[in-house]
Amino acid sequence: MTLLERESADPTVDTTARRSPRLRFGDTGGVVVALVALIVVASITQPSFLTWSNLMNIVGANSVALMLAMGATFVIIAGGIDLSIVSMTAASGVVFGLLLQSGAPALVAVVGALAIGSALGILNGLLISRAGISFLVVTLGMASIAASLALLANGGSTVNVFDIPAFAAVNTFATGKIGAIPIIALFDLAMILAAAGVLTYTRFGRSVFAVGSNREAARLNGINVKNVTAAVYAIAGLSAGIACLISVGRLTGASPQIDPALLNGVLAAVLIGGTSFSGGKGGIWGTVLGVVFLGVVQNAMTVADISSFWRQAVNGALLILAVGLGVLRTKAVQNRLAARRSRGVKSNV
Repeated sequence: MTLLERESADPTVDTTARRSPRLRFGDTGGVVVALVALIVVASITQPSFLTWSNLMNIVGANSVALMLAMGATFVIIAGGIDLSIVSMTAASGVVFGLLLQSGAPALVAVVGALAIGSALGILNGLLISRAGISFLVVTLGMASIAASLALLANGGSTVNVFDIPAFAAVNTFATGKIGAIPIIALFDLAMILAAAGVLTYTRFGRSVFAVGSNREAARLNGINVKNVTAAVYAIAGLSAGIACLISVGRLTGASPQIDPALLNGVLAAVLIGGTSFSGGKGGIWGTVLGVVFLGVVQNAMTVADISSFWRQAVNGALLILAVGLGVLRTKAVQNRLAARRSRGVKSNV
């Protein structure tokens, strides 16, 4: 009998959270209500808010954050965190721009950017899973290393690619439309479905939840914890490579500078979407909700002509709020389990 089977046979142990790691309305219901209320208020006070062009602008402006947040979701569900995703995006973007400037075909430049992001993510994963170094130490160090690489690669200057013929395809991908629908919106949807499918319906996805819930129990049940840990950081690196293509495609240049608000926004989106900071619970759809919520907040501030200087403050406050709500949810679950165990003990006396 495996450990999980023994726990299931014990009436004093609640295995509901492990059996159903997916998000429920109670995890994201408050965000849904707040999002609807925000949309209603913004629509009434700012008539231009609820127009098709503005809604599609929200989608495009938050596609980079969405890619990074989906990669971060895998890492956080597995019980880790990646503080280097934004720096890896900058480094991958600079490499992408330099490849285009060197005359490389668009496909080669794209593959190069994805390879750099993936390689940095894999290095994170190996150092954490094989060398046993804390994920905070590794990813914080990688954030500095990748940021330096981005600056050194082109002397700290932005790599301009606007007038390079090979860039046209990437620019069309990031800013083009099919009818009234942006191509990037269709790409976002495809990536959401792919990530949600992997996390929900594959053996690997179930292993990610298991590792985040209880690493030792996962190991005893035959899951290669080290491989799963390395894989989620590789996914985060790949997401950084994808994000850089969207960023360069929209901005027509690869900047080595890092948006200081982006990392906070990405982590806030994941946690606002109901993914547990302690691991073992979460989902892609919740992350999408978190990204949309933050995107609507920022867009509403822009439409209302509120200073952009407030952006970092808002993202930071929402990140603290998201973590705080996660702690409260965890404590509530623990209290319910304690009460259930107490009732079970009393009934056996």
